[in-house]
Amino acid sequence: MRAKATRRFLLESAARLFDERGYAGTSISDISARSGRTSGAIYFHYASKENLALAIVEEHFATWPKLIGRYGSADLPALEKMVALSFDVARAFRDDVVTRAGARLWAERAAIDATLPRPFVGWLETITELLEEARAEGQLAPGVPPDVAAYGLVCAFFGLHTVSDALEGRSHIEEGLHDLWLLHLNALQPNPEPEALLARVHAYCDREGPLGPAAARPVTAQQAATAQPVG
Repeated sequence: MRAKATRRFLLESAARLFDERGYAGTSISDISARSGRTSGAIYFHYASKENLALAIVEEHFATWPKLIGRYGSADLPALEKMVALSFDVARAFRDDVVTRAGARLWAERAAIDATLPRPFVGWLETITELLEEARAEGQLAPGVPPDVAAYGLVCAFFGLHTVSDALEGRSHIEEGLHDLWLLHLNALQPNPEPEALLARVHAYCDREGPLGPAAARPVTAQQAATAQPVG
């Protein structure tokens, strides 16, 4: 547990710097200064800066597929699960430093000497499965191919995040996502009622609270200080 806490604390310290400065603007010395741990301690847990970046990007791309398991037992129709998931992920992009850093590192992937995960595959699979479930429930409009719709939704979702980040630091990402769903649900639902569906989703999210990484509490410096020091 001590080693795990230290490793997590170092990952989050590096993520904050990568989010603020980018990959090229961050060094192991910077991470050492930010975390209060020696370079030796960092290299004990992560062999290189590239290894740290890889760990962050891997966690970033694992975010949404992992969340689907949390909604597996939720008493929600498939379309509502999909929309609720998207709001959880949007909050993670806004509030969770590892998710934000992963997005920036992937955008800067040409500068990273490591083989990064192939992007978006898990996201496309998750949305396709939910749309297939919605079709089985009779909640997907006739003539909407789940795989084609999933591709368009994932493109729109990440495009929204890119524009929101550039213009407003994602401060209004939930409002933007709400408006995006108003447009897409009109095409996805057999009898469109986007406002009503979104109202149900928001009520569910308010009742259950955040389920994604934004809900997790980061490892603090005090917690990391109790971990076994290395180096």
